Amino acid sequence: APAEARAARPWARLMLLAALLGVATALALMLGPAPDGAWRLSLGEALAPLLPWRLPRVLAALAAGGMLGLAGLLAQRLTRNPMASPELLGLPAGAGLAMLLGLGLGLQERAALLALALPGVALVLGLVLLLGRRSGFAPAQILLGGLALTLFMGGLVSVLLAVGDPRALPLAAWMAGSTYAVSLGEAGLALALGAVLLGLTLLCARWLALLPLGAEVARALGVPPARARLVLVLLIAGLTAPATLLVGPLSFAGLLAPHLARLMGLARTVPLLLGTVLAGALLMVLADWLGRGLAYPWQVPAGLVASLLGGPVVLWLMRRAG
Repeated sequence: APAEARAARPWARLMLLAALLGVATALALMLGPAPDGAWRLSLGEALAPLLPWRLPRVLAALAAGGMLGLAGLLAQRLTRNPMASPELLGLPAGAGLAMLLGLGLGLQERAALLALALPGVALVLGLVLLLGRRSGFAPAQILLGGLALTLFMGGLVSVLLAVGDPRALPLAAWMAGSTYAVSLGEAGLALALGAVLLGLTLLCARWLALLPLGAEVARALGVPPARARLVLVLLIAGLTAPATLLVGPLSFAGLLAPHLARLMGLARTVPLLLGTVLAGALLMVLADWLGRGLAYPWQVPAGLVASLLGGPVVLWLMRRAG
């Protein structure tokens, strides 16, 4: 169907996505394996003792999926590359390297490791901004700079993990994208921060609509390309950093969510932004729920489940694009 027909009723499709997210959230909270391994629907008094365990993880998956999906859409619009994802800035690799150094120094508490990861994220962001400043934050420079930093820092993390030090096991779990250790306070803070950043992103909707047309067209229509790109880079960093620190580098959510929103016919900028947030949140809530229950009593990290679900979808998208 033509794009105009697909986008004829975007708000109805947004309501459908929101309803699906609501159903998935309710299922993730109420339906799951009991201690004997049998799946049970818990309601009322039976649900109350399970909420302290399930609610933080569901809210964390929802917040992280929404933020990474939105960051992925911004990255794709900024670079005009439909296969771009939030880790192109190298922020997850910087956080992972900083956390690994903290583990090497003997730090074990989650709060201390997350606090140490923040300077790692800030350092990588500063390097990306420095590399892109001279070119006016041209998409090619941002892609190349972020890719180089990601490969370099990711290689360092892989080498240090290959040594087999048991102190690195928490980092391995974090890199797989696990919601296991998230607290209710962390999840609530991530939701609040995600809502604020979504509001700021909606203010940039006009820039997002015009930048893919090229720098000259955007400038002629009153959009300063360099300043707009800088703001978008900062928004991508602001969305990616807390989500990554919360549950790990869940890159597939950022890659897939924009495409899922487009497949639902959301073409205009504002509906596409909102649909991407809902699609990313839906994807990660489902991935976390399945990861908690399918292999009970073992748990599969949400990031791995999302990768297993998303891999075939990416191949299908590539075939469709070809």
